[in-house]
Amino acid sequence: MSNLRLVFGDQLNKEISALKGLSKSDFIFMCEVKEEATHIKHHKKKIVLLFSAMRHFAEELKKDGYNVIYSKLEDGNNTQSFDKEIDRVINTNKVSKLILTEPSEYRVLEKCLLWKSKLNIPVEIREDTRFLASHTDFEVWSKDKKQLRMEFFYRKMRVKHNILMNNEQPEGGKWNYDAENRKPPIKGLNIPAPTTFKADNITKEVINLVKNEFNTHYGSIESFNLAVTRSDALKVLEKFIKIRLEKFGDYQDAMIENEPWMYHSHISFYLNCGLLLPLECILEAEKAYKKGAPLNAVEGFIRQILGWREYIRGIYWLQMPQYEEMNALNASKKLPDFFWNNNTNLNCLNQCFSETYENAYAHHIQRLMVIGNFSLLCGLNPKEVNEWYHIVYADAYQWVELPNVSGMVLFADDGVVASKPYAAGGSYINKMSNYCKNCKYSVKEKTGDSACPFNYLYWNFLIQHQEKFKSNPRMAMIYRTLQKMDEDKVEEIKNSSIKFLNSI
Repeated sequence: MSNLRLVFGDQLNKEISALKGLSKSDFIFMCEVKEEATHIKHHKKKIVLLFSAMRHFAEELKKDGYNVIYSKLEDGNNTQSFDKEIDRVINTNKVSKLILTEPSEYRVLEKCLLWKSKLNIPVEIREDTRFLASHTDFEVWSKDKKQLRMEFFYRKMRVKHNILMNNEQPEGGKWNYDAENRKPPIKGLNIPAPTTFKADNITKEVINLVKNEFNTHYGSIESFNLAVTRSDALKVLEKFIKIRLEKFGDYQDAMIENEPWMYHSHISFYLNCGLLLPLECILEAEKAYKKGAPLNAVEGFIRQILGWREYIRGIYWLQMPQYEEMNALNASKKLPDFFWNNNTNLNCLNQCFSETYENAYAHHIQRLMVIGNFSLLCGLNPKEVNEWYHIVYADAYQWVELPNVSGMVLFADDGVVASKPYAAGGSYINKMSNYCKNCKYSVKEKTGDSACPFNYLYWNFLIQHQEKFKSNPRMAMIYRTLQKMDEDKVEEIKNSSIKFLNSI
């Protein structure tokens, strides 16, 4: 009798725990099912990325001599659900045991746990060892802490994995170089083109499939050029280290009109589906530092993976399932239609939405301080905002999307992730981008029809939530400024905000 090794679409790596101890007599099972592709109506390019990467991975395993059972979406006997596909494969093959790596999302894990009682064979769910902190590691770290701040978790991870350490001290004498990673864009930046690939026959087949089966989903499917194999994903990492890393630190928060990719690595697509492993990315960056790459760039890149990514995953599993329902600010406004059709006069949103539609990508400041900041200031419903982020980005999975949006973007988790709301007026966007130059609204005006809406919405947000935040030490200075405003100014802010919010 053989084992059945299940591989999910975001576990596309031969190093996953489900494949440990793999025998040539075992079956490896992968399936494309409408149930998952439409549970969240994912961006078309995300579906192409995953289905093509899955098919390529299956072909690699077959070439290595393994027995691969692969259900394509268009196969006539595909039942289009995980449960039924697992049951069908077990009933048509001599299988003694089902082995899988723990899925990344709580909803899917609940489904997998039911298999233990529903199936007539043992089910072994193994830890996902691609991550550098286990669930137990994070739970132990978080125990008895009043605040679960990423910075302190990150330091622990640096020490544990001996990354950028000089004996017991951080390399360069500081743990965090974030203060050196906030330069606004300057004229004359020579931004390299992203690393792209031509679609092969497998990818072309998937593109046609998605056009036929998921035509109503969000996003453009034209010019698909992402990596769909591990070897090509490694090339993206290599070229980032070689070409983009040097200036990534300085300009990682900068935004330039019609420059969606900037100096970012663009590897989240591949990290989150398994084509790249976090530790190999970290070690390549550390190696670059030893060869002369700037410390602020290398530390900033490593912090995003070893610190933020691992921390966000820890928060997700620690806080679920109640985390999904959190709405600490009682935000209830419906998501505006222009999130989908980009029919807005705010150039900053226009840039971010159009690039998201085209690329299934926007970098973290576009997500946090433009789209996210707008969502926070307008009081948009967390469930609708979370669903939007989950749909539109090809690197979005609930484990990484939900804590980032509910925690970092919307403060819906009441401070589990962030010590204060990430709210800002138009001046921040003006400083960190050139978006405001071509906008209908004036970033210099504070209220009125021609003023940048971020300006009055920011103060309106502070007014609305004064009781909640006025005692927050990180917001004390801004609330002192608010207290000094005359009543007429406050009324102008409220009236401008009401008028704008009613218009959307």
